Amino acid sequence: MPTRTARTAWTGGLQDGSGQVELASSGVGKFDVSFPKRTADSADGTTSPEELIAAAHSSCYAMALSAQIGNAGGTVQSLDVNADVTLGPDPAGGFHISTIKLTVRGKASGIDAAAFQTAAEAAKAGCPISKALAGVGTIELDATFEG
Repeated sequence: MPTRTARTAWTGGLQDGSGQVELASSGVGKFDVSFPKRTADSADGTTSPEELIAAAHSSCYAMALSAQIGNAGGTVQSLDVNADVTLGPDPAGGFHISTIKLTVRGKASGIDAAAFQTAAEAAKAGCPISKALAGVGTIELDATFEG
């Protein structure tokens, strides 16, 4: 299996510094990062590790759910997956990812709502990114079958 690479170039201190994260393996882009913007309510044109984790988790989960629906005999028509990753203070000091909420709305033929829910839970447990994030306090799932 392949290894994927991202690279960050950073200058300055935590509060006054900034950097750029590059998606090196795919070459699809470089994105600005900054600690003050990471902890602000508005991202203001910069990304953050949490947003990158959200992107990884939502895409991984969509793939895992597609596989689970197929294993249940269904055919995916559409999946719309959001991942909300929350950064918060760590009681032990510093910061940590306190919660992740996966929200999925799915349409598939060949299965019913109960089979969709079973597939959604199995995908949450089996997604490699979910497994990598096992140290997160709570990973919530809100799955709705739309037909």
